[in-house]
Amino acid sequence: MANGVYHTKYGITINLNFEDLGHPDRPGLLEEITQPVGERDRDLLQCLTDYRGGHCQCALADKTPWMFVRRQRRAGRVVWVAAHLPLTHAATPEESDKHKAMKERIARSAFRHGLDVQVEARSSDGRIVTDVLVSGAGGRVGWEAQYSPISASRVRRRSGRARENGMAPLWVTGDASSEIIDRAPWTRVDDVPWQRIASPLAMIVRGGVRHLQIWKCTASNERSCPETGSHCGRFHSGWFLPALCVPQERATALDELVVTTADGEHVRGTRQLLPLRQPGPPVLQRPASQAGHDVRYGLHTFGTTPDHPCRAPSRPVQMRRLATRERAAIADELGCPVWEIGPCALCAEPIHVTAARVASPASAAGPQP
Repeated sequence: MANGVYHTKYGITINLNFEDLGHPDRPGLLEEITQPVGERDRDLLQCLTDYRGGHCQCALADKTPWMFVRRQRRAGRVVWVAAHLPLTHAATPEESDKHKAMKERIARSAFRHGLDVQVEARSSDGRIVTDVLVSGAGGRVGWEAQYSPISASRVRRRSGRARENGMAPLWVTGDASSEIIDRAPWTRVDDVPWQRIASPLAMIVRGGVRHLQIWKCTASNERSCPETGSHCGRFHSGWFLPALCVPQERATALDELVVTTADGEHVRGTRQLLPLRQPGPPVLQRPASQAGHDVRYGLHTFGTTPDHPCRAPSRPVQMRRLATRERAAIADELGCPVWEIGPCALCAEPIHVTAARVASPASAAGPQP
């Protein structure tokens, strides 16, 4: 198809030669994709050649793989055509220095602990180059040091290709507003000069690492009930930053995370990494019937503690089929785009998958990047 684009949010190919764009079930699609670029995500529409893994020549002319749709007169008639958006940012020398220093730090940490390290590792299909590939007993972790702006769809696309090549992607940044956050397994450190990154001083993980805690809601517990505010007598579980854990957990150092992810002491959840450390002796008897959950904070409530509360599902969780209006109503209620509605990993009910941070159960306690 010569005249078309790929919709990165819906995951569909749009044919601009057709009056209905090839999707008669989406009557408002034309109005959506012809919005001014300033009023929608810049990476909403992608070049079909780039999406299919080809080499678009426009990339050689200071263009991006992201597209916009405009009217053009051809052979006496007005038609819709797609054009590339120009580049808006090039990595500054400071960003390049930080990127290089972070790659060297990750490689140094892994090498010192006897792990296999490859810098600028090219995938078997040649489609991606990983900043630092660290291999250990737990698998292959592809670290990406991200200090310049990047689009959300590019993060998802590169992470998907890493998984296709047998790597667990893990992004690190010093920017609290980076698009890597909640788009793929991620971790954030302080935004410091490259000299500090390259130094042997510890770098503490400031974001993306959470611990799963499970507690019984009784009067003797320090936590108040997340549902009633008092004490309901049931069990609750949720992901918390180390400082908000009860008792408080220590912060994770970046160098430590490099080693534990490769050794298998952390496993990947929906957006983050989860440590395999257990919170204490299990008091588990039988599977619980789930009483409810909070889609905003990943909080779940159970009648009894479930057996293996963090075991990964044996097959992908599937959400019930939603009508277009129902999906739109849920998205409006949760304040998110319709394409970010997905199934809860525990109960399969529709949630805002980016904000909820409910990781696919894989451990009984732990951080997530």
